[in-house]
Amino acid sequence: MISEFVREQKRYTQKELCRILSCTEDRVILIIRKLKEYGVLKAVKASDSQCNMTDLVDEDIEVADVEAGENEYLYVFTFVGVIVVSGRVLKCYPKYLLTTDRPEKELIQVLRVLEKYNSGEQIIRMFNDSSESSSFNLLAVLLFLLQDYFENGVYSNTDEIIESNGSGEILWDRTINETFTLIANNRPYYIDLQTKRRVKDDYDYFRRLHECVLTIASKELEDAGLLNLFEIFGVDLTDEELDDFGDKETILYRLERELNTQYNTRKQLLLKTIYTYIARSGSLYDIDCLSLFGTNSFNLIWESVCAEIMDNQLHTRLGKLRLPVPLKAGYDRNMELIDLIEKPMWTITGMTAADTLIPDLISITEIDGKLQFIIFDAKYYNARLEMGTPPKGQPGIESVTKQYLYQLAYQKFITDHEFSTVKNCFVLPTEENCVVDKGVASMKMLSQLGLQDIKVRLLPAQMAFEHYLTGRKLDISIMNL
Repeated sequence: MISEFVREQKRYTQKELCRILSCTEDRVILIIRKLKEYGVLKAVKASDSQCNMTDLVDEDIEVADVEAGENEYLYVFTFVGVIVVSGRVLKCYPKYLLTTDRPEKELIQVLRVLEKYNSGEQIIRMFNDSSESSSFNLLAVLLFLLQDYFENGVYSNTDEIIESNGSGEILWDRTINETFTLIANNRPYYIDLQTKRRVKDDYDYFRRLHECVLTIASKELEDAGLLNLFEIFGVDLTDEELDDFGDKETILYRLERELNTQYNTRKQLLLKTIYTYIARSGSLYDIDCLSLFGTNSFNLIWESVCAEIMDNQLHTRLGKLRLPVPLKAGYDRNMELIDLIEKPMWTITGMTAADTLIPDLISITEIDGKLQFIIFDAKYYNARLEMGTPPKGQPGIESVTKQYLYQLAYQKFITDHEFSTVKNCFVLPTEENCVVDKGVASMKMLSQLGLQDIKVRLLPAQMAFEHYLTGRKLDISIMNL
């Protein structure tokens, strides 16, 4: 199976996609249309300015149809993760990885982050949703089946065995009514005890079916070169094939009956997944197959990772915050830090609006023996910030002004509680292995109000993800604020 890396937000020509996907122009057009339908590929006008851009804005996206041999458009992947389309595997890596075109080690870590980020959702994404249609997400189903197996083992049903003098639970009613009793000193003694023992049925139909499906799933992922990428071991549990269990209708009928007798949540989810897999009877090699594992919104992943490792206290109650001085009178101990931000008042209504400014994260941390109030904004940008050249790909003016306003919103709280230092900082990802100082973003008219200029720091994504995956907090002093 063809398996290639592509970079998020990079501009590709139609010829480059033909080479990557190893197919003709006619075939690549069909693949492009399918990828566009599911929102993982966008088209933009071919121009020198587009080739130099690091991000995609909605105004640049073209909605025109695709024609063979066109040089009018460039194509942009807006996805991080794995795409399986028409028997081809596209491994989409994040846009900040600029010095390598085969970042397998980095993508393995990114996929682990995606799995942890989505672990709270108790669902399997069996279908790819788009604005117009949906298709079976075979990749997600195969991954779930193998991950479930390594966590819970193979599907099993138990049989109850009644035996004499066994090691299981004693059945006293049966022992009293059906066995010979000895009486001594007016006390009964039972020579043979009837016991009940539960044993797993190794030849159970659904156990064997589960083993068969797992073996097929493992072979598919191995052939697609995805076992290593998802850090999963292959399994070979049986030589049986699906045809050995009857035709499709028979298998589905028996699965329905088993579902009606099972009340265990894990068993129900597993049976439903196997049912859907067999009902759809697809393969990663199918021309019509399109399966996705990943996200169109990696910026949300970056924000969540930064909030986790930098100990975001935005939703911490004031009474539990670590402050330079005790909480002053007039502040409600049960209010959260975010509640201190003022909401707009619309005087004609006499009420405030529901929405207001919401910072990404706030950290109150001790550095060099002093508590600092730090306002971070996690930005998923490839900013080009070099001396003597105009900035490119940087956060926009609205991000800069909002960052100043966040500090203004907390100015009274900061002053009342005698914080010696307040910091403002943009945090961007980098493939470097150390924090990179990119100076500050400033606006004189706001700095003159006594507000701190905004520090710009590039945080190693690999370091951030490692802390996130292991549940550790980042030592914020390394940011050198």
